[in-house]
Amino acid sequence: MRGVAELAPDVGVQTACQALGVPRSSLYRHRAWLNAGPRPLPRRRPTPARALAVQERQQVLDLLHSPRFVDASPAEIYATLLDEGLYLCSQRTMYRLLHSQREIRDRRNQLRHPNYRKPELLATAPHQVWSWDITKLRGPVKWIYYHLYVILDIFSRFVVGWMLADRESETFAKRLIAETIAKYDLPRGQLTLHADRGASMTSSPVAHLLAQLGVHKSHSRPHTSNDNPYSEAQLKTLKYHPLFPHRFGSSQDARAFCRSFFHWYNHQHHHSALLLLTPADVHFGHAPEILQRRAQTLQTAYRAHPERFRRFPRPQQLPQAVWINPPTLEAPKPVP
Repeated sequence: MRGVAELAPDVGVQTACQALGVPRSSLYRHRAWLNAGPRPLPRRRPTPARALAVQERQQVLDLLHSPRFVDASPAEIYATLLDEGLYLCSQRTMYRLLHSQREIRDRRNQLRHPNYRKPELLATAPHQVWSWDITKLRGPVKWIYYHLYVILDIFSRFVVGWMLADRESETFAKRLIAETIAKYDLPRGQLTLHADRGASMTSSPVAHLLAQLGVHKSHSRPHTSNDNPYSEAQLKTLKYHPLFPHRFGSSQDARAFCRSFFHWYNHQHHHSALLLLTPADVHFGHAPEILQRRAQTLQTAYRAHPERFRRFPRPQQLPQAVWINPPTLEAPKPVP
């Protein structure tokens, strides 16, 4: 505030506050506080005339701590004393006295949820961070579902592995993860596998498998879908596909659809987050060549009709980093 007060006479209050990041309301409040002078000390609250005396308070506490009433609630104690023709104080006063002694709490051990850390994962190339999830596909009749396991590379959005099963199980998850990692022959310590906190994702067999393969595991926070956004978006693309049926007639029908869909998704689907490239283009390193050809096509069109463009087209560049929850820098607090 001192800096704003010194700068304001030269450049004005509004400019000084904007330059130093101080709200004008804070400056005016600070000025009012300085002009108000010393504050009077708050008056001590008088003791109500109907309050219990010190000896009476101690008598009630001794009764509450007695072996007879130590495990009883104030309501039970109050009713018992009334039945015996004795009144010491109200139930609320009993609670107030117990609260003053810090003796008001639930005697049962309460479940304390751990403080889950927000996952922050960075991928600068394929096969650095994979995310996986499981979704249900409706079967031919009610209560019959097929479970689709999908593993996605977050850098290229390329589906590196998938499996269709009749139930959700850590056994199927282990088999899919092991086969997918073996297919790409990834070295130990390179890959991070991210998932939510489903039963199969957090199971001990899957955790032991990842430890054996040298894969770092990562999990979303509970009830936070934004911590696994790429798998969530990919499964939404699956279920919003025009050919996705309301129900599948059989597991063979569902498997045939998934085989066709994932080939389309990897090799034909132009992804909006990938500069309208396909996941396969990015995954296998064809993106720079394709973007260069697109730029040449646009440049030819520009030379023919420059008035239809805002600027000369240049090759686009793919993002060099893909994050799950990028770290945020806290804004500096204004200096008072």
